[in-house]
Amino acid sequence: MRKILILFIAITSLATAQKKDIKIEEIWNGSFRTERMNSLNSMNGDFYTLLNFNNIFKNSTIDKYSYATLEKVETIVDSKNLEALNYFESYSFNNNETKLILGIDAEPIYRHSSLGVYYVYDIVSKKLQLIDTDKIQEPTFSPDSKKVAYAKGNNIFVKNLETNSVTQITTDGLKNNIINGICDWVYEEEFSFVRAFEWSGDSKNIAFLRFDESEVPTFSMDIVGSELYPKQQVFKYPKAGEKNAVVTLHLYNIETKYTSKINLGDYEYIPRIKWTNNSNILCATTLNRHQNNLNLYFVNASDFSSKVVLNETDKAYVDINDNLTFLEDNSFIWTSEKDGFNHIYYYDENGNLINQVTSGNWEVTNFYGVNEKTKTVYYQSVEDGSINRTIYSIKLDGTDKKRLTNDSGTNKAAFSKNLDYFINTFSDANTPPIYTLHNGNGELLKEVLNNNNLSKKLASYKLSEKEFFTLQTKNGEFNAWMIKPVNFDSNKKYPLFMTQYSGPGSQSVSNSWNGANDYWYQHLAQQGYIIVCVDGRGTGFKGADFKKVTYKELGKYEVLDQIEAAKKLGERSYIDKNEIGIWGWSYGGFMSSNCLLKGNDVFKMAIAVAPVTSWRFYDSVYTERYMQTPQENPSGYDENSPLNFAPLLKGKFLLVHGSSDDNVHVQNTMRLTNELIAANKPFDQAIYPDRTHGIYRGINTRLHLYNKMTTFIKENLSSKKQTVELLNQ
Repeated sequence: MRKILILFIAITSLATAQKKDIKIEEIWNGSFRTERMNSLNSMNGDFYTLLNFNNIFKNSTIDKYSYATLEKVETIVDSKNLEALNYFESYSFNNNETKLILGIDAEPIYRHSSLGVYYVYDIVSKKLQLIDTDKIQEPTFSPDSKKVAYAKGNNIFVKNLETNSVTQITTDGLKNNIINGICDWVYEEEFSFVRAFEWSGDSKNIAFLRFDESEVPTFSMDIVGSELYPKQQVFKYPKAGEKNAVVTLHLYNIETKYTSKINLGDYEYIPRIKWTNNSNILCATTLNRHQNNLNLYFVNASDFSSKVVLNETDKAYVDINDNLTFLEDNSFIWTSEKDGFNHIYYYDENGNLINQVTSGNWEVTNFYGVNEKTKTVYYQSVEDGSINRTIYSIKLDGTDKKRLTNDSGTNKAAFSKNLDYFINTFSDANTPPIYTLHNGNGELLKEVLNNNNLSKKLASYKLSEKEFFTLQTKNGEFNAWMIKPVNFDSNKKYPLFMTQYSGPGSQSVSNSWNGANDYWYQHLAQQGYIIVCVDGRGTGFKGADFKKVTYKELGKYEVLDQIEAAKKLGERSYIDKNEIGIWGWSYGGFMSSNCLLKGNDVFKMAIAVAPVTSWRFYDSVYTERYMQTPQENPSGYDENSPLNFAPLLKGKFLLVHGSSDDNVHVQNTMRLTNELIAANKPFDQAIYPDRTHGIYRGINTRLHLYNKMTTFIKENLSSKKQTVELLNQ
């Protein structure tokens, strides 16, 4: 028996030795790219469309498919048949799907916003109509398809498609002063929307937000570029405690050409506007500056009166989402954490609660819609465990709940408009995405697309299993995962490298397929490191109390949890407690900086990429949601700021930032740099010129960054027996 065991070990070792290591170059050259469906657009009936691009002929097509068969029904438009367009990059339908808006030459502005050239394409006549000779934003059909509204130069315009005439409905738009119909920087970033105008259902009115940012302080960045002199980018950016844009709601009547300002009482933010199924009633959401008092207003477009139909308050904050859904009778669906977990609620047209649709000590993570004929609600939740996502249906009255996807892991549904079908995307830590077609009852109809070829390719590499577990510390029990070297030996000691993000409501420990960083962690494991990720207090999907415990003290409990997690992991026989490092990006960089400083007896090294180093430098909407203002809560800001703990630095520290980061400004890194210099503390630094928060634009940018970080880890984190070996690799 012993000979057989020895032979088995020898064969296994040989097989492992014959497999390849993951190279950093492969991570960023697309070697491990997954096959995926292009973003599909559900059509009326049981059809969907895809935007396809032919790399050989360089033409774009919009192709129509059947949900029932997944077969292509027709090509709606092909750019090779259009004289004015060689290709197009985006598209959107009008209501009755007789026309399209086609976009080209997209030019990014911020994270979600862009400028472009847009055409209207008539499907029957096959004619193109240029909307504007200039680049514009967010062109949107009127419901009757006779007009297109769009933004240009901070103003709103309406083009009459029948007469080709253009009406300018606002005139006061001015850069860094007044914006009409498009969000300012902080709304786009923190409330996650760009288009701030909406057509009424009868095409008679346009509701829009006006941003007066004249008193918002400006932020400037030098763009190095390639010319003799750098250029300066100047934009309005309200930091915590500073003046926000004054945002007001307006209604423009197409027939009278008159604009009315709507009174919504006292508020700081209008994070959502949406017309109800009554063309005369607009719904507007308002928040106070602390973001813990939310009102839903119904606005009458005839007399401009407004009334509150729903009020929600919280001792910490109320999150904004896109789940508000109006039914045919103007009753509505709303999601809320008011019972301690995010759940679905059903209200009548006057805002009276009919019933709570879902309940339990678990979270609804996505709301897909309501089939009014069958009175069925479709949603995604963590009922199968907080690291998993599963699709369910339930009746509006909260009965007859059904699980529609069987596999434990991450399930994401794309439903047809009538909710009769959905395409499910499934993955877990061991399974790359698989796309399958299901009917509304969850019955599997057929497989659409898989990544078997990627799985076969990865079989030739040395890959370690991502092991999920719960880590018990004195601060609580936390979700975690671990990746060990392929040739792991429990009798040896290994250096530990920790990764985390840790921001409010976030999740880094999820049972889903690899991102780019997962391959990097595999690469590090192949170099002899154990990689661990722990989601501490403040992260999401485990209830409001777990998430909101960090309120007014960002960086306190999260840092304590990472430090305690490192100590607990260091007690394991196979982990060298003297060789523990940590890294993170953005909020994760704020965390890794604090961990190295406050946990200087635990962490030997840290990498911080694009870190916040004081919440005083970050934007008002995000920061004050969790911290209130610096004027109200100075200790919360300063007692957890890495700037105030620079003298505590003992370990090795690498600071990385993009000089054109419009989100977390490079000011954060420069201010920490000055504090470290003042404390006479040695550290390493890398500034990537003209790169934004993601540090990815430009040739080999990500490759260079990850090579730099890998070298830094090898030089500063390794068990003594491994030092020579690692440095020679």
